[in-house]
Amino acid sequence: MWIPAIDLSNGQSVRLYQGDFDQKTLINADPLTQAQAIEQAGLTALHLVDLDGAKAGNPQNLAVIKQLVAQTNLAIELGGGIRSLEQIRQFLELGISR
Repeated sequence: MWIPAIDLSNGQSVRLYQGDFDQKTLINADPLTQAQAIEQAGLTALHLVDLDGAKAGNPQNLAVIKQLVAQTNLAIELGGGIRSLEQIRQFLELGISR
């Protein structure tokens, strides 16, 4: 099964070249529109990475993450900056699938 991914930085969908934050390519300024297009294409899951959270050591794109959960029916798996069981619990309660 293929799962599309959205990598978040500063609230936008981006790609890093070889993991380098200084070599960032903007994919979509509105990750919600991108996620909705994924859903409309018939896909049911999304891999979401909070790149800023991974770098900072705690979630940084919470507003966007909440928006994606609330405004899509995608099963979202999340990574990036999650360092405690309490954070895991909060994300699961929010509606993150994995």
